[in-house]
Amino acid sequence: MMRLAVAILVAAAGIALAADIPPAQRRSGFEFMGAETQAMQRDDALNPAMLWVAEGEALWNEAPAGAKSCVQCHGAAGATMRGVAARYPAFDDRAGRPVDLQQRINLCRTAHQDQPAFAPESAPLLALAAYLGLQSRGLPLAPPQDVRLDVHRERGRTLFATPMGQLDFSCVQCHDDNWGKRLAGSPIPQAHPTGYPIYRLEWQGLGSLQRRLRNCMTGVRAEPYDYGAPEFIDLELYLAARAAGMAVETPGVRP
Repeated sequence: MMRLAVAILVAAAGIALAADIPPAQRRSGFEFMGAETQAMQRDDALNPAMLWVAEGEALWNEAPAGAKSCVQCHGAAGATMRGVAARYPAFDDRAGRPVDLQQRINLCRTAHQDQPAFAPESAPLLALAAYLGLQSRGLPLAPPQDVRLDVHRERGRTLFATPMGQLDFSCVQCHDDNWGKRLAGSPIPQAHPTGYPIYRLEWQGLGSLQRRLRNCMTGVRAEPYDYGAPEFIDLELYLAARAAGMAVETPGVRP
């Protein structure tokens, strides 16, 4: 049904590529949600993602066997991590490439704690990302002004505008050209990454931006990139630039 609805939307829209959404028109996905879902995000006592945040706080303070804890190196997250999540993805000198926040967590874990990396989309990795994201809640997204990222952001822009899959459909065609309309009964948001990791009611759990991107790719019958693929990091960089100045909402709640 979803795939049929996408195909109908493409045919009906007569779609051409659009420019980025002007800043004055940018709207968080929160604004497209129903009142009950908005209430869940607003109230930390109702927001189910806060269960993962609590786990992330415990992991931040917990020292793995034979290693220092995160707090022993970085101090209290509320002070030292304020604004950090708003600046990712960023270029990592040691890795020699851009990384997103979850990859940075794993780089710290392997290099400084001598521990194995958390698996992509695993509960502890999402928990730490949500806990760190919470420290930036309310701050504007502030992508790094780093020339080393420029080529990656442009690749992300190209990917966002490139039709893919059997339906030959691009991100632009939904989230720039048709935002505010409905697809399979659900409103089409503008695809700003302001709340990740998010608790999605459809998932009944927490998930990363890459999980959401993989869902979109599957929806247009494209083969999703692997978690951590360079293409996903490039897309994340472009999406962060596209949403620059919008407030961090982590952990968000979505339908």
